Amino acid sequence: MVEAAQRFSDLRKVPRQPAARLLAMANARLQTRVAAPASAPVEVVLAELAEKGELVDMLRLLSVALPPRERVWWSCLAARDVIGEGAEPPPPLKAAEAWVFKPSEENRIAAQAAIRLADTDDDTVHCATGVLYCDGTLGPGELAQHQAPPGAGEVCAFAMNLIALGTRPADYDVFGQILVDRAVDIARGGSGRIEAASGSETA
Repeated sequence: MVEAAQRFSDLRKVPRQPAARLLAMANARLQTRVAAPASAPVEVVLAELAEKGELVDMLRLLSVALPPRERVWWSCLAARDVIGEGAEPPPPLKAAEAWVFKPSEENRIAAQAAIRLADTDDDTVHCATGVLYCDGTLGPGELAQHQAPPGAGEVCAFAMNLIALGTRPADYDVFGQILVDRAVDIARGGSGRIEAASGSETA
């Protein structure tokens, strides 16, 4: 357990609130019953989930623990894995990445437009939709007057990472840990560019 605790230490971008509270605020729940008390911080719950091998719940918790900008970037890295190395990023992914680098209202509007024009089978819309819900509203302009469903942006990041995970059945567990380690690196202030064996890491 000590090794697992060290793996998830120094998550300085994660709110200093109990993991249970962050999950509740995002209308999310873990499938795993944890022994950690309701007051336990994110790193403690992550360590327990890691010990139990509960990969999907680790991704779920990380999706609610990361702040909006970091969360969208995490989803963009997963989207790059889905489209494959060297592929031209679809408009929703490009728009989401642009917003991460410059989180302006203009770039948020561009993400909204990219969603509207996206192909029906374009999974990278999850990245742009995460931008849309970044402040807890339904989007820019008049949509800002309406609250988004609780946890809507968090679900987008979670879904994008699950989609990426589903593309790697041959190394599901190893790649899943890469997805976790990316989020941890981002939560520490890093770029999240953890090397994937057969995916792209350039954004």
